Amino acid sequence: MSKNTSPKPMQLHADLQERVVLDTNALPWQASPMAGVERRMLDRDGAEVARATSLVRYAPDSYFSEHTHGGGEEFFVLEGTFADEHGEYPPGTYVRNPVGSSHRPHSKTGCTIFVKLWQMDPADQTFVRVNTQVQPWVPGLVKGLSVLPLHNFQGENVALVRWEPGTYFQTHRHWGGEEIFVLEGTFEDEQGSYPAGSWLRNPPDSIHTPFSRAGCIIYVKTGHL
Repeated sequence: MSKNTSPKPMQLHADLQERVVLDTNALPWQASPMAGVERRMLDRDGAEVARATSLVRYAPDSYFSEHTHGGGEEFFVLEGTFADEHGEYPPGTYVRNPVGSSHRPHSKTGCTIFVKLWQMDPADQTFVRVNTQVQPWVPGLVKGLSVLPLHNFQGENVALVRWEPGTYFQTHRHWGGEEIFVLEGTFEDEQGSYPAGSWLRNPPDSIHTPFSRAGCIIYVKTGHL
C-alpha cells in the first residue's frame, strides 16, 4: 500500500471573525514545494492550494513552476525584483492576476513579496500593474494623510496610505473588515503600536481610532472580509 504524502489541509488564522496581529519579522521562513522559494504564513485555509496570505521570498535565480490561479492572486513587491513572462516588477509594484490567469514567476536577483491567494471575486477580471514609486498620491480625509489608490471592486478597496508624524484619524467602523501591512514607520491605534513588518486583520464590524505619532506608510485593504 502506498503512503499518501499529499499536504494536509491547514487552518491558520482561518476564522475571518478573529482579529489577528502578527510581527512578521519574528515568523520562521518555511520551505515551499520549489527550491529557493520560502514562505512566512500569515493566514491559511486549505492544503498547498489554499486561501492564503503570506510573505514569499525568492532566492536569486529561483523560480516557481507555471501554474493557474484558480482563485486569483494579488501581491505587493517589498524587496528585490519579481518577474514572470509578462514583465518585471520592482519594489513598490502592486499586481493583481485575476481568477483563471496563469504565469511562471521567477526572480533573477531575489525578492520578497506580500501575496494573497484565492481571495478574489471571479467577476473581477482586471489585470492590475501599479508601480507606486512613480504614481501620484492624493490628499486623504484628514490633514497629514495621503493616499495612493491601487484597486477597487464592488466595495473592496486597496491603497497605500501615508501618515505624516502626528496624524490622527477619527474613530470609525469597518463594515467589511480591514487588513493592514505596515511598510514603513509605526502605525498605531488604541489597541497597540505596530512597527514596520506588522500585519493586522480587523474583522467585519470592527471599530478603532488609528494614528501615527512617528509617521508611517501602510498597505491597506478594506471591504473584503
